[in-house]
Amino acid sequence: MGSTNSTLLKIPNVEVLMQETGFSPAHIIRLHDRFKALDKEGRGYLCPQDFGAIKELAMNPIGDRIIGAFFSPGKETVDFHAFVKILAHFRPVDKDRPKEPNSPEPINSRSNKLKFAFQLYDQDKDGKISRDELLKVLRAMLGMQVTEEQLESIADRTIQEADLDRDDAISFEEFRKSLEKVNIDHKMSIRFLR
Repeated sequence: MGSTNSTLLKIPNVEVLMQETGFSPAHIIRLHDRFKALDKEGRGYLCPQDFGAIKELAMNPIGDRIIGAFFSPGKETVDFHAFVKILAHFRPVDKDRPKEPNSPEPINSRSNKLKFAFQLYDQDKDGKISRDELLKVLRAMLGMQVTEEQLESIADRTIQEADLDRDDAISFEEFRKSLEKVNIDHKMSIRFLR
């Protein structure tokens, strides 16, 4: 336990970080170790290239979009706190955690998970998923498994079904509504070790 406390003491504002993300001290230490392993040069921040060491991301067809989600527009680095906050989107919802009145919505709430997923599609950040943006994701995910014609048909059908205001794009609200019956917590959760 002594090494746990000494590691936690080295992390600035760790109590706030745990409160904001819901991660336990053990999770924070594990994530800190992972961050340090990715930060091979000991700079205190990560660049997009540092994520190349994660084989699951390297093999993921939309890995570059997932990596991009760690970085704010115009920023090429991410510090430990930002790293943990992004990963908190993938923390399973803690149904037993009491909700504090007037506290912000947890990072790993259904709504925040959906916002995170939406931004993976909405690459131009205009608040809508266009047919072209959807096609790019479909091409990356399905690649050579289907023809271009089939991809276009899937994109057109998806937009037709989700686009309630008929503007030929999917807004966040339409995205959210189209995924009402999908178990987002299950699909967007990583089981972190306790």
